Amino acid sequence: MTETLAAVLAHKGGAVHSVPPDATVLEAVRTMNEARIGAVMVCESSQILGIFTERDVLCRVVDTKREPASTRVYEVMTSDVVTVPSSITIEDAMAVITEKRCRHLPVVDAEKLEGIVSSGDLTRWIGRNQQHHIQNLMNFITGKYPG
Repeated sequence: MTETLAAVLAHKGGAVHSVPPDATVLEAVRTMNEARIGAVMVCESSQILGIFTERDVLCRVVDTKREPASTRVYEVMTSDVVTVPSSITIEDAMAVITEKRCRHLPVVDAEKLEGIVSSGDLTRWIGRNQQHHIQNLMNFITGKYPG
């Protein structure tokens, strides 16, 4: 498979949910819940400062008994953000997710945040493509392949 993240973002869309660094954990979690997502970018102007994920909530807030309403996102976010360009292949993006043990990959081109892909987005994309290939093979074997 040589498709790139650009194809995934074109299908999924490039909407990115973000919070400022001084937002509270409670505000960030509400943003995540309302959008039904597992991470938000932490940005100031157009600069990426970090990412705040469900894992951050569990490990850095709940487990350390911090108060979500008074803890600021910048205190508990992941500041070492792994980013990838939209030109990276889906297979290579999956390898990055596996190697870096992250679930969300911000896609950045020329220092501009183009979108975020999750491990779930990539798994769904690969699954759909495999289904398409299987159907084409079945059509070919049974003589239903368009000619």
